[in-house]
Amino acid sequence: MKRLTLSCLALFFAVSLAASPAHATCTNASMTGVWGYFVGSSIGQFTADGKGNVTNGTQTVSSGGVVSTQTFTGTYTIKSTCTGSVTLNFSNGGGTITVNVVLNNGNKSAQVIDTEAGKVASGFAMAQGTVTCGLTGVKQTLASNIFGKYWSSGSSVAYVAQIILNGKGRVSGSGTFNDNGVYTDAATITGTYTEASTCVGTLTMTPAGYSTLNFNFVVVNSGKELLLLETDNNTDIGGSLQE
Repeated sequence: MKRLTLSCLALFFAVSLAASPAHATCTNASMTGVWGYFVGSSIGQFTADGKGNVTNGTQTVSSGGVVSTQTFTGTYTIKSTCTGSVTLNFSNGGGTITVNVVLNNGNKSAQVIDTEAGKVASGFAMAQGTVTCGLTGVKQTLASNIFGKYWSSGSSVAYVAQIILNGKGRVSGSGTFNDNGVYTDAATITGTYTEASTCVGTLTMTPAGYSTLNFNFVVVNSGKELLLLETDNNTDIGGSLQE
């Protein structure tokens, strides 16, 4: 959640998740277990212990087109109003930031805004839920919505596609790709993916006629959704795959 810039993408997800109201009364126990998030131009995963402590935090972040991976711990406070704050302490001199949160969707999601001075970034977090991760052999057919920009050229891109994960590390599908206003319809997709038992992974996607795109992802929503961030330098591109 540091140096984040994909505010349009974050706003899109914030609106889509805000339909369900928060519970009337909350405590620190309302945020418990493993959560994934997409805030600005970062995706990550952390564990909340239900008592105000954050552990096992990792994130992939694009800052000015330079992609890096960070680890963190932290603390959080959830008020009875289902609002609160989370403070993250990044390792290796990465500094400390605080975000404000509003729980929603039966306390399975939270809307997030970064309060770091001089930064504008918002997004959401979502509970991982009950899911068995890894290359389990179970096939998934997912709808993707991925967009952002290339820092080197300033051009914008958007991809909407059907992505099939075959459960054994292979990616296939087809979709519509808009590269700075130039459309390609029904482009075939090939690729590969990895998925660890911790519900994080990597995915490569090669649409016909395009270069290979490389992503890190985090599994949320009981395995029904993957949050993605492109890891190629000079990119600020991310989105999701959803059942």
